[in-house]
Amino acid sequence: MRKILKYTGYTILTIVSLVLLYLGCAWALSRLSVSPEKNTAHQVTIYIKSSPVHTDLLLPVKTTFKDWSQSFLYKDTRTSDSTFNYLAFGWGDKGFYLETPTWADLKASTAFKAAFWLSSSAVHTTYYKTPKEGKNCVKLEISSEQYQRLITFIEKSLQFNSAGAPIVIGKEKVYGNHDAFYEAKGRYSLFHTCNTWANDALKACGQKACWWTPFADIIKSQYR
Repeated sequence: MRKILKYTGYTILTIVSLVLLYLGCAWALSRLSVSPEKNTAHQVTIYIKSSPVHTDLLLPVKTTFKDWSQSFLYKDTRTSDSTFNYLAFGWGDKGFYLETPTWADLKASTAFKAAFWLSSSAVHTTYYKTPKEGKNCVKLEISSEQYQRLITFIEKSLQFNSAGAPIVIGKEKVYGNHDAFYEAKGRYSLFHTCNTWANDALKACGQKACWWTPFADIIKSQYR
């Protein structure tokens, strides 16, 4: 009995130590900033939209460089409404996205799979009217060359069918009337979260970002 208690104590201590180490590293590395590229033109307007736990990037639906509506079809949404100006992109764990529309729906098995590379990933898109700047929505002006790099980053995160189109998952699990899910590349984990993806996207297009972060609020704080 004493041995059991001893090993149980060691196990609990190890788990607590690992959690504290993870949080400590996340706190420290999140506060190391990657500087934005200097002297760039203001040619394309994008937005960073944050919730307490998730970050989306909002891109114009149509520019001379890309018409996202040709890939992420309006008909993939419930209403097929084509009157939107911006499209939000978020990457994340497929199981978490599809099985957890609210925190009340979260299962321990879903969280465990998401944390330890045991599930596939998805890209969640949502159509918006022109976004409004605010506490949780930051406006950025980037150059056309930077925007093309951002397009490439997003496209490399997606899976495509034989016709070269993103693979839509279906309308059964969407959150509203103007969003859709698509098959993505990569696996979610404690070290590569939805916010890590968004942070990497900002770095890919030369914007201010964290050195590394799994959290949403730290990305937003870079632009306060």
